Amino acid sequence: MNSVSISNELSKLLSGNNIKIQLSVPQLVEKVLERKEGIISSTGAVRATTGKYTGRSPKDKYIVEEASSKDKVEWGSINTPISEEAFSKLYNKVVTYLQKQEEVFVFRGFAGADKKYRLPIQIINEYAWHNLFSHQLFIRPDEKELEEHNNAFSVICAPNFKADPAVDGTASETFIIISFERRTVLIGGTEYAGEIKKSIFSIMNYLLPESGILSMHCSSNVGAEGDVALFFGLSGTGKTTLSADPDRKLIGDDEHGWSANGVFNIEGGCYAKCINLSREKEPQIFDAIRFGSVLENVVLDDESRIADYDDTTLTENTRAAYPLQAISNIVDPSVAGHPNTIIFLTADAFGVLPPISKLTKEQAMYHFLSGYTSKLAGTERGVTSPEATFSTCFGSPFLPLPATRYAEMLGNKIDEHNANVFLVNTGWTGGEYGVGSRMKLSYTRSMVQAALVGELNHIETATDAIFGLEVPLHVPGVPDEVLQPNKTWANQDSYVAKAKELAGKFHENFKKFANVPQEIVENGGPIAR
Repeated sequence: MNSVSISNELSKLLSGNNIKIQLSVPQLVEKVLERKEGIISSTGAVRATTGKYTGRSPKDKYIVEEASSKDKVEWGSINTPISEEAFSKLYNKVVTYLQKQEEVFVFRGFAGADKKYRLPIQIINEYAWHNLFSHQLFIRPDEKELEEHNNAFSVICAPNFKADPAVDGTASETFIIISFERRTVLIGGTEYAGEIKKSIFSIMNYLLPESGILSMHCSSNVGAEGDVALFFGLSGTGKTTLSADPDRKLIGDDEHGWSANGVFNIEGGCYAKCINLSREKEPQIFDAIRFGSVLENVVLDDESRIADYDDTTLTENTRAAYPLQAISNIVDPSVAGHPNTIIFLTADAFGVLPPISKLTKEQAMYHFLSGYTSKLAGTERGVTSPEATFSTCFGSPFLPLPATRYAEMLGNKIDEHNANVFLVNTGWTGGEYGVGSRMKLSYTRSMVQAALVGELNHIETATDAIFGLEVPLHVPGVPDEVLQPNKTWANQDSYVAKAKELAGKFHENFKKFANVPQEIVENGGPIAR
């Protein structure tokens, strides 16, 4: 099946009497309740559950191997190829399945807040609550924009359609398949809404660099003077917490592009983790969960319908989806200038990385490619000590192109705009996990604030003997001894051994990168081997 027949089949599907296009939030909420897809929480948010899939299924994600993409995609365990024939057969099956449904819901909008680079998209959903999710997560068009909307990419999501691995060439009943040539994503066998969000992000990570724009898995905010900051970090490092600053306006919490004009949000909403959420810790997120928002796998009291954000019965990966406009302190539209400060966040459970350090360009490239954080002891049976985990560019599951492509673009942007880059450890101090303690959030906020206002640009530093990082000797609001990891450990031999262990893991992980400039290999990473 070629792209023309795909288009024809899609037109046939969307012309059916069962198609509900661009329903309003109240209409979608009514549909969710009418179809018994979810219930209403005490704050008016829709609560839905996703069954056995409460997170992404990376082993069920595929990219169609096509003439236009096969020499561009970095194929491997993350970007798994699937044939055009397999995609076409599944596409026909999914379209036929949806044509038989009583109702199918369509959202049309955009990815990319900068109108010059935005991508017109449509999301076709079997579930009304998934369509409500899409309505809140992506950029919503006004009436004129909707009239002129010319779709460039479609996501077709049919959770109750399950693949037959023996026939369809998939690894399981679940599939998330991207065809860049046919501008289509097929999702089936999973109800987890995050697959919709991350499919669009994967698409943008393919398309934007082709237009000279760096796509980034990061949050971003802007100060009163127009100074822009980026926060890169994997789950649990504090990306959302630290970018939510009452003195700075939020541009976005997860996905951005960096063009010749500056930074822009890819999305129109937030998909926030809400495990252990409280108004005291995260007031902006807590208060954004109201009518029109979507709660995913959050446990509600049977009678009061009050959310118990501490309950992990269904999953620890509980989520809330809401539009950016649910937060008052935002940039609208979500575009700003070029970043002055870039912060890489890591939660080092080894307890050996400095709480903050200023990076050279080579170090910035090295740590961006590494994307390090820790998997904690006790999170899985048999894990008795911290495990280093590396996610290239702080988002490897969503990067179709070679990692070095994104890193090279970042390096050029740092040079061009003279951005200052810092590595911030929000993890452990005084010992590894189970011995030391988590870095105080107040200390981390003080360090980040000092970095944002430029207090660390010309401050006296000391070079870390193992990691080669330049560590400030003084930061307002932070005890001096906290800044030097070795000074917080009772046993220096234990510190050195643990630090060298982590340094070795960095070196071992970096071996997978071919064709990286030698100055990055020699000057970017830890000194100790």
